Amino acid sequence: MTKAERELAEALRERLKIISDEESRRNPEQHVKRLREVSERIETLVGTLPQPIPPRLAHFLDRRSYDKALVFLESRAD
Repeated sequence: MTKAERELAEALRERLKIISDEESRRNPEQHVKRLREVSERIETLVGTLPQPIPPRLAHFLDRRSYDKALVFLESRAD
C-alpha cells in the first residue's frame, strides 16, 4: 500500500470512529462538523492517490461507499 493509500485508509477509519461515537452524537452540531472535516480530508486524499486508481476502488470512492473502499485498501495491505 502506498503512503497515500495508508493515509486514506486512516481517514476512512477515523470516519467510522466518528460515526459510531455515541457521545459525539449528543452534540449534533459538533458531530456534523467532525464528519464534514473528515469527509473533506478524504476528498483531498483521494486526489493524492497514484493514478490510475484501481477501478473497484474508484467505483467505491465515486459512490461514497467508504466502508467498501476501506475493505479494499486493507486487503491490499497484506
